[in-house]
Amino acid sequence: MTYGHCNLTYFHYKGWFLSKLITNFAKLNSLTTEMKLIVVTTPTFFVEEDKIITALFEEGLDILHLRKPETPAMYSERLLTLIPEKYHKRIVTHEHFYLKEEFNLMGIHLNARNPKEPHDYSGHISCSCHSVEEVKNKKHFYDYVFMSPIYDSISKEGYNSPYTAEELRQAGKDKIIDGKVMALGGITPENILEVKDFGFGGAVVLGDLWGKFDACSDRDYLAVIEHFKKLKKMAD
Repeated sequence: MTYGHCNLTYFHYKGWFLSKLITNFAKLNSLTTEMKLIVVTTPTFFVEEDKIITALFEEGLDILHLRKPETPAMYSERLLTLIPEKYHKRIVTHEHFYLKEEFNLMGIHLNARNPKEPHDYSGHISCSCHSVEEVKNKKHFYDYVFMSPIYDSISKEGYNSPYTAEELRQAGKDKIIDGKVMALGGITPENILEVKDFGFGGAVVLGDLWGKFDACSDRDYLAVIEHFKKLKKMAD
């Protein structure tokens, strides 16, 4: 083998190695920018709900937040019994915290209605925050926090965002917004990529998704599932 041939082989190997290095770095960067997609239930129950939730999990839903304010616990129990047990570990409840143990759920979520965890509670806890300062002060004590409303709310009329894009970008640069902070409020396909760019660890959808289904008139829920798949693809 000649010196020239060895030299050529070396440069081919070096080029291959650099190519592999760049590819692996791109994959790693892609993983770090992947966002969780979280869905919050509607505040009321409806007949097809368990079927839609199950279909969402089958399509890759990361976490479901069971939020049914001022409703009897028995209705939440019934809904949970209709959802396959294999998905219970990806459900967080906002009410009736005993459901966490009874149905082996992922955890509980604290908010203005239920601001404290049970005194003997152990496990996953998330909470709601409504300002950059509140996120900064609270996120270290919880598994993750919701920050809202990032955009004007779709489900709550008149509940508008207090944040500017510049403020959110600065919070990301300051590491206040990071992987433990989930964006809630007005999330749609038109802005979910911006949410990712701000540095949020997840996007929380509610009105934009459930608005694709009318329990009174729709014969199927295909529009909800297709819309979710679009959001999921963009979040990934």
